[in-house]
Amino acid sequence: MKYISLFCAVMLTGLLSTLTAQNFPAPKSFGDVKNHGKNIQRTMRLLATSTPQKRNTVKILFYGQSITEQKWTQHVVEHLKNRFPHANLITENRAIGGHSSQLLHKTAEADLYPFYPDLVIFHVYGSHIDYEKIIKGIREKTTAEILIQTDHVTNPKDFEEITDRNKALPHVNWNSFMNYNFLPGVAQKYGAELCDQRTVWKQYLKDHNLKPSDLLKDAVHLNAHGEYLMGEIVNSWLRYDPKFKENSWQKISDFKPVIKGNQIELTFEGNRIDVITAANGSSVEVYIDGKRPSEIPELYQFSRTGYFPYMNWPCLLKVSSQKPLLEETWTASLSNVSNDGKNFNFKIEGSKTGFDGEGHSSKAFVSKSGRVVIDPSDWNISYGMKVNPNGGKKLLEGNFKFTWKVLPMFKNSFSPEAPAAKSLEASTTIAQGLQNGKHRLILKGAGIKTIKAIRIYSPSPVK
Repeated sequence: MKYISLFCAVMLTGLLSTLTAQNFPAPKSFGDVKNHGKNIQRTMRLLATSTPQKRNTVKILFYGQSITEQKWTQHVVEHLKNRFPHANLITENRAIGGHSSQLLHKTAEADLYPFYPDLVIFHVYGSHIDYEKIIKGIREKTTAEILIQTDHVTNPKDFEEITDRNKALPHVNWNSFMNYNFLPGVAQKYGAELCDQRTVWKQYLKDHNLKPSDLLKDAVHLNAHGEYLMGEIVNSWLRYDPKFKENSWQKISDFKPVIKGNQIELTFEGNRIDVITAANGSSVEVYIDGKRPSEIPELYQFSRTGYFPYMNWPCLLKVSSQKPLLEETWTASLSNVSNDGKNFNFKIEGSKTGFDGEGHSSKAFVSKSGRVVIDPSDWNISYGMKVNPNGGKKLLEGNFKFTWKVLPMFKNSFSPEAPAAKSLEASTTIAQGLQNGKHRLILKGAGIKTIKAIRIYSPSPVK
């Protein structure tokens, strides 16, 4: 097994990205487009039905590795803004170059799930087992729709690969297995949208008499022509069709508040609560299952850790805990780092907890308070030194430090706000990351009179 670390098609012809100025030939076909976008219709409906009077907010996250870091994602965002100018579009790209699925399924804990997007556009190389962990995590922890990209073409031999799903087996041809067996299967299993850019890519090369290398700047990364093509292919899948039903697994429900006395009570099932307000108001107090949100351990979230010198690679892929967290900043100080980065000492300190223990990179670490737990396999120092020797030299110079934060994914109280504009919705997330199950919400205070709706997000994991 080899891992590599490194409304319709007609409408699209009038909405090509600015890269067409470089005279790249347009795709002659995106395949059979009638089913493109079938599994991302909530996102596409929100975009397509936005008007000057009602601007829907849509969050899109690009996630993956170095291919996803490239400029084709900017072209997709530009395309969406041009096509849906009235949507309140929020996009982020949190891809990490060089991080295959074996690493990315760990960084997703801080990067992907807390962002809680409406749509994830995803591509990564690596282990199919860890790939599925990421897709499964999206389903279990968010209500996001998912667009899965197959791989682009990098080798002339790709034209000869097996495309029959029943014959595309891992021991015969890994790329064939991933693109024509595993990815279609995982998309079907989790109700994701499969963007089969590999098939379109092959046809494009044939139609324009091009070699795979004509769209690459090295063995795998895209040149400007390749970035143009990938952007256009993804755009062809971002298609709204009112005939499609939205996914039955996706449960996002608005409840009209019922005020009794001076409070609102709601029993619900889900893991996130948003409150939609109509006007400015006095403070509202929040209680979930008889507790203040700050008393619920799962409503605290670790951020991505600080970076390896001169890179955007986190020094730790993942941090966890055994005990309830505090909202604070943590600092790791490294010393006696070996030349290969595999061995070093470290100490951990919290801005509120204080000094919380020390350890060695080769051993499992549990801090004195139990608020920081580090598995030896989650250190990313050795990999960083291997890829960036200059960063490694800086790290070896002395006592290297990096930080991360504990973020509160809740509000104990909030002051209702009026929408920033009549066309926008005023939304406040008061809890995100609850155990996905039944809960009881109580809101108290004079400000409850300004609440228009309570929005509950209920992920539906695949069993």
